[in-house]
Amino acid sequence: MEKIWHIITMIPPGRVISYGKVADYAGLPGRARYVSKALKTAPDAMQLPWHRVINSQGKISFKENSAAFQEQMELLRLEGIEVIRGRVKLMNYEWRPDMATLVMAMPF
Repeated sequence: MEKIWHIITMIPPGRVISYGKVADYAGLPGRARYVSKALKTAPDAMQLPWHRVINSQGKISFKENSAAFQEQMELLRLEGIEVIRGRVKLMNYEWRPDMATLVMAMPF
């Protein structure tokens, strides 16, 4: 989980990434659901930018109109990300780090 948490801390403001991409970058391809579990179990003290993680279709994964959905949408908008009906245009806002950034930043 530490690799996943570390990747999430690297997502810059104004950018988003899918659960699957986080898993890929953490060396866990195909483990998108594990990323969701890692976010749920992360200590609050970590203050992860969880709101920057969305699904592969660019959608917020919480139930529409739930408190979590509204909170994530608001946090993304505060960072300048356009969210329309719970969806973000990945082509405009997806974080695409180069491999050197990932390799050099990983503490493991």
